[in-house]
Amino acid sequence: MRTARLLTEDGPVTGEYADGVIHADDGQYVVGRDGRLLPPCEPTALYCVGRNYAATNDQMDYDRPEEPDFFIKPPTALLAHEQDISYPPFTDELTYAGELAAVIGKRCHDIDPADVSDAVTGYTILNDVDALDQQGRTARKAFDGSGPLGPWIETDVDPTGIDMYTDINDERRQSANTSEMLFGPHEVVAYLSERFTFRPGDVVAFGSPANPGTVAPGDTIEITYEGVGTLRNSVVEL
Repeated sequence: MRTARLLTEDGPVTGEYADGVIHADDGQYVVGRDGRLLPPCEPTALYCVGRNYAATNDQMDYDRPEEPDFFIKPPTALLAHEQDISYPPFTDELTYAGELAAVIGKRCHDIDPADVSDAVTGYTILNDVDALDQQGRTARKAFDGSGPLGPWIETDVDPTGIDMYTDINDERRQSANTSEMLFGPHEVVAYLSERFTFRPGDVVAFGSPANPGTVAPGDTIEITYEGVGTLRNSVVEL
């Protein structure tokens, strides 16, 4: 099942998404006609793991981490599916990275990897937008609009063997499978839960495969995880 959020004239609605229609408790809403999609959840934080694919580490000349290497994006980083990414004036090197992300379904802390499935409501897609020429991860990755998320949450998917690809202006830039992760989704969520108390709607992203690259105003980024969906955003001048 896919769940999505829609911004209508009367405020946000949440329901099951199917064929462009959101089935909410108070009726049916057509995406585009009755409103636009919102990010599919309302996280208090987005916990993002880096250096989680060996090919990416080789490409970027990173050392292989001994444990999940993470950083945090704030809620102000969020953008929705098909919302424009504004090219920040403080960078000349804006990059994309297509990542699978778990959405936490209940308040939890210090959970066992075997119990992660019970804590996760489903999976969505994150574009880890990065101002690569800035100093320090917070400056690079935690600015407004650096976390496009969506388009919905897929509640029935096995995250451990998903094919993915990223296209920029219809050119294939990334292609991989989540089985190539150094630390699997359940391991990552359990590891982070030792340090943080998760709340419903919080997001845990599992890192990008090789070939994250730069984008420019006018580019359209499409990130697909099979069985989950496609997140699409265009880059525009601020």
